Amino acid sequence: MPAFALTIFTGAFLLFQIQPLVGKYILPWFGGGPGVWTTCMLFFQLVLLGGYAYAHTVSRHLKPRSQAVLHTVLLLAALASLPITPGDAWKPAAGSDPAWRILALLTVSLGLPYFVLSATGPLMQEWFRRTVPGASPYRLYALSNVGSLLALISYPFYFETNFTRLAQARFWSWGLVFYATCCGWCAWRLWRTPPVAEPAAAPGTTGDIARPTASQRALWVCLPAVASVLLLAVTNKMCQDVAVIPFLWVLPLALYLLSFIISFDSPRWYSRFYYTVMLAVALVAVCLALFAGADMPIVQQVVIYSATMAVGCMICHGELYRLRPDPAHLTSFYLLISAGGALGGLFVALVAPAVFNNFYEIHLALALVVVLLLAVCFTDRAALTPLRWRVLAGLLGLASVYGLDRALTFGATWARYRSDPGFSRVADFWSASQVAGLHWPLWVLAGLLFGLGFVLLRRRPAALDGHRATCALLGAGLCALVVVLGVQIKNSSAGALVSTRNFYGVLSVYEYDKDRPDSHYYLLQHGRITHGIQFAAPDRERMITSYFGSRTGLGLALRQFPRQQNQRIGLLGLGVGTITAYGKPGDYIRVYEIDPEVKRVAEKPFTYLARSSAQIELVMGDGRLSLENEPPQNFDFLIMDAFSSDAVPVHLLTKEAFEIYTRHLKPDGVILVNISNRYLNLRPVVENAAREFHFESHHIECEDGSDDEDEGAWWLYGSTWMVLSKNREFMLNPALRTAASPGSPGPNGIPLWTDDYTSMFRVLQ
Repeated sequence: MPAFALTIFTGAFLLFQIQPLVGKYILPWFGGGPGVWTTCMLFFQLVLLGGYAYAHTVSRHLKPRSQAVLHTVLLLAALASLPITPGDAWKPAAGSDPAWRILALLTVSLGLPYFVLSATGPLMQEWFRRTVPGASPYRLYALSNVGSLLALISYPFYFETNFTRLAQARFWSWGLVFYATCCGWCAWRLWRTPPVAEPAAAPGTTGDIARPTASQRALWVCLPAVASVLLLAVTNKMCQDVAVIPFLWVLPLALYLLSFIISFDSPRWYSRFYYTVMLAVALVAVCLALFAGADMPIVQQVVIYSATMAVGCMICHGELYRLRPDPAHLTSFYLLISAGGALGGLFVALVAPAVFNNFYEIHLALALVVVLLLAVCFTDRAALTPLRWRVLAGLLGLASVYGLDRALTFGATWARYRSDPGFSRVADFWSASQVAGLHWPLWVLAGLLFGLGFVLLRRRPAALDGHRATCALLGAGLCALVVVLGVQIKNSSAGALVSTRNFYGVLSVYEYDKDRPDSHYYLLQHGRITHGIQFAAPDRERMITSYFGSRTGLGLALRQFPRQQNQRIGLLGLGVGTITAYGKPGDYIRVYEIDPEVKRVAEKPFTYLARSSAQIELVMGDGRLSLENEPPQNFDFLIMDAFSSDAVPVHLLTKEAFEIYTRHLKPDGVILVNISNRYLNLRPVVENAAREFHFESHHIECEDGSDDEDEGAWWLYGSTWMVLSKNREFMLNPALRTAASPGSPGPNGIPLWTDDYTSMFRVLQ
């Protein structure tokens, strides 16, 4: 057994170590958004399905010695395909479909090694079953997930922070050599094992073992599929609001694997009742997080979403283990599990962006977890004990009251929003819903009903069918959850003039105060973060709004620069085009934008581009890649204002990125970096880059409503800008020096970010 255990552990470690590594390699090429990781996960799940199908096919149709020979040949071919690092030829061209290009890139770069590693778990367990008759192979599956979990945890905390990407790729290649050696030893063990005749199977059986039913096989697919959707939905949710970094890939995936480890180690770790109770609590918490949106602190969001995903996956995988077949059907069991995971990944990566106009996968996954729990309870026909039944009834009753509370609160707040002329800002909506005065009476009523029900059900009536009652309670909880999630979806899309979604995220355009011409305006949100507003009235449509006011670092720099005529400006990130309103006759503004939907909404209904006095040229594609492939542009200003929701694309802040920026900048030019963020303190990152390239830097913060002409301008948001330049005369300008924060005394203790090294832990705030 040690040889098989070591092979399975090593294969699983390599299988999951390569995922964040290759994702980090290609992230800068495709815009740095969460869609990159989602597409990578789809590839890994599809190849994993192929590996499991291969293991199932060869174990059923080839003799043991033939299996050993075939797999050894594949191992040698995988070693011959090294190294696995993708070449620069795979960098995308503007307008190409990112998802399909990523899938093709990964297939060519590491398809064969990953395929061989994917087959390890089921194939080695099948070989172990043949060489050690009578021993259960299922604990080897738990060991496989331990190896996967260790790989994921070690990557952001050790490998990413101590080794370059090239060194990591080399270590991985040597690991594959070691794995191939271990696997070859297992093949030799199988070769030497005398063939054992399998018992003849009667119709509908394998020997004296009944075949799994159709409903069992359906659950083998559906349970892992829902767990996969939940995993990817939660990962997307967290990445779009913080940053697309390996840690936020690893955390949900590690919890996902941990649920496999616990479930498949022993049946004693999973209790349907206790996990149902935890699910009820988690669902209330996640509904609160969905309603609160960006107003909830990031740590609370990460904890709530991660815990809910862990509980949901534990239910799916716990029930999956309960439905496990006899080891004779082991490879088909794993094949269907893999098929379910691949279906979930396929849905999130390709189907959801095509059919949803927002990130609704998380809503769907939460509801489906309850649906599957109801289905397994119905088929299992296991009733709860009286005490457990009362506790579950109380919890589901409280959850139902919470759903009613949310619905009534939303209705009241929406009514006020429609009737109160002064109640027009999106930020007011959530804060008003918290003080709508509808909460405490319902919760008092819920407490009374809970106590009354507990007393009345102290002795369960004999006529009460426990199985039916359990299913009825879960059905009631499902209805309450659907109501709450429906209200939240209605809340998030209320007033949306345009809502669209693609590989790069969700864009929504809202129209407010249409009946009041002086206040009529449009607002753009990417994810949950406002990315620009514009007044509709002709006399106000060129007003500077949002993060770009006259007192911001951007506004001060543009107004105080010595050369005011015929400026050349480069802009990474279009938004609604607000910055182009600073353009003057004779100016040239070259805008780099990766998302075609952003371009579409910036042209209509927003009109900054059309109204700008400067010459505007749009370049579609990732800003860094586009600049990398262009001759020097001699910009007076190069402005970095690229965001995905509230997440900053990390690859735009590395040493290699600033090398590109410097090449396109005039010797006395200025780099402006928008580092406004709820969760990250990016000042030391930019200051490190400034020191590396001998720029002086100013850190300029601006509060909400700060404007030269109107101190209470609600349409101006707080922002934080970094101003970098070698132009000493400009950097000593009194207006800039007065607005700038005190300078950093020296090194900040945070290493310089490079494409090979970035770490978010030190800059979290």
